[in-house]
Amino acid sequence: MYMKKVVVISTSLRPGSNSNALAEKFAEGAKAAGNEVELISLRGKEIKFCIGCLSCQKTGACVFKDDVPAIMESVLNADVVCWATPIYYYEMSGQMKTLIDRMNAMYPKDYRFRDIYLLTTAAEDDESTPKHAESGLQGWIDCYEKATLKGHIFCGGVNGPKEITGKAKLQEAFDAGKRIAEEIL
Repeated sequence: MYMKKVVVISTSLRPGSNSNALAEKFAEGAKAAGNEVELISLRGKEIKFCIGCLSCQKTGACVFKDDVPAIMESVLNADVVCWATPIYYYEMSGQMKTLIDRMNAMYPKDYRFRDIYLLTTAAEDDESTPKHAESGLQGWIDCYEKATLKGHIFCGGVNGPKEITGKAKLQEAFDAGKRIAEEIL
């Protein structure tokens, strides 16, 4: 069994976030399987908006000096990247999209990640609720031809902080994190 470097990015800014609870369980499962795990919360991070100058495509670095370069470095060096987001208006959180846009500097660089996971939560319980978020993340994944969306766990029917407590999807997230050690790179 090969130990993998796993980066889990929790994009919710709300204390007691349901999507963060999924992220923590996924990270816990990955760690229990012997992987090296880094859980990154965007809460308290400074992430400026991309201005589309494309300087990063020439220099490999963004003109802004904030928390994005460190996050980007972690993602570049990970075998597995897991994104966790609440669903707002049937889409990923704005801070997740902002981070994805800002990681444009990664595009011309070599990267290690192959497996991508998505964890989503929403007040709406319909299975189609996170489809736009998955599609948006797939647009990012498509820019990295060696990467694949390996799994998506959605927990609907949770709105207020910590409403996910006791839900079966937490165990599903733990199990998904634990299984990544079994997958061959």
